[in-house]
Amino acid sequence: MSLKPVLATLLAVSSLVCGQTPPKIAPIKFTDTTLDNGLRVIISEDHDTPIFAIAVSYKVGSRDERAGRTGFAHLFEHMMFKGSENVGPGEHFYLVFTKGGSMNGTTNNDRTLYFEIMPKNQLDLGLFLEADRMRSLNVTKENLDNQRQAVKEERRLGIDNQPYGLAYEKMDELVYNNFAYKHSVIGSMADLDAASVDDVKQFFRTYYAPNNAVLALAGDLDTKDTLARVKKYFGVIPRQEPPKPVDLTEPEKTAERRLTLDDKLARLSRISISYRIPETGNAEARALSVLASTLGGGESGRLYQKLVKEKEVVTSISCFAQGRAGPSTFSIDAMVRPGKTTEEVDGLISEEIAKVLAEPVTAKELERARIGMRRAAVSPRGSVLLIANSLADNAALYNDPNRINAEYEKRLAVTPADMQKAAKTYLRTANRAVVISQPAALAAPAPMPKQN
Repeated sequence: MSLKPVLATLLAVSSLVCGQTPPKIAPIKFTDTTLDNGLRVIISEDHDTPIFAIAVSYKVGSRDERAGRTGFAHLFEHMMFKGSENVGPGEHFYLVFTKGGSMNGTTNNDRTLYFEIMPKNQLDLGLFLEADRMRSLNVTKENLDNQRQAVKEERRLGIDNQPYGLAYEKMDELVYNNFAYKHSVIGSMADLDAASVDDVKQFFRTYYAPNNAVLALAGDLDTKDTLARVKKYFGVIPRQEPPKPVDLTEPEKTAERRLTLDDKLARLSRISISYRIPETGNAEARALSVLASTLGGGESGRLYQKLVKEKEVVTSISCFAQGRAGPSTFSIDAMVRPGKTTEEVDGLISEEIAKVLAEPVTAKELERARIGMRRAAVSPRGSVLLIANSLADNAALYNDPNRINAEYEKRLAVTPADMQKAAKTYLRTANRAVVISQPAALAAPAPMPKQN
């Protein structure tokens, strides 16, 4: 961990608070090379500490699945840790952890990401492990059955047996028409049960190829030497026929969609509101993301001030833009206070949205949002892992690893007029989806047996 980003954050925030122009954020420097087999390799040197991070972003997420075979991308994230030609089941974890490193993987709608952070003298090990499973994953019925059960248990813990867990799935079903984003990342129990070894092998051949991946490394590295080692381990992996592009287009929504859920695990009512907005990188989506920071920026945000402090109708409220490579969402979640109603909360939220449509946010509100933006841009630069992950994902999803440098400046350039214009276009009632989760009525206890 470098102290330079921490100091830069403190300096930037103090400058903005004092009304001064903050210093420029130093750009992340990197090289960008594509191997003969199509693997894109991005390397960023950072010699502050003797560690490095490696990230592999595969261009496959739940959007690439088809009906009846949902959950494959996430299931495969688990499968990738079950061994390959030269690495036994669980050995990937063992080799990384015993060398002082850490590792994990994550799947979302658009991509699957694997990463390690290790001491600088373990570069060959990190490259070997990622290359071996890209080349020769061990797909067996035993491994599939094992990880199928692990994913099903993860679904039980994270969704089925969690208060408000199903609300997130139902919201996507209301927001989207296109199957690509309409279904959940984790998939359904029935589809997980239906997955076969042949299905998994085909999925691996289609998506886990060098020409469908980005490899990013950041840390205490020598670029020329690192690239030579990458070619040694990854250069021999053959490219595959590229997968067909996924159609992410959505028809315009013409009417509000609403759903009420009786949640047996909930103790308070909750209202969730989402508007469909353009893809990440779109100028209007960027403006709405800044607007979300203004409305929901912690205790100083408009929604918190109105609904939590002034009206005291909710215990918590958040506003955020969830970016995707395709159509994204602008969302508001509010936990309703006991004795208050979702109708009352919904009405007050609608009033605040109407104010944004009627007149631009104030300069003071925008300045406060910009302080948060600068903090968000600077803080991750203290972690080589976050740098590697960002470079890999930005290249895989947007064909633009330099988003790590350029996006902040674009967000700073957003004006109150930009936000108001985008809000008028997308924060319309006809574009709303609303999911209300309410505590289900508890079943009456069984009568006590009569005593003789």
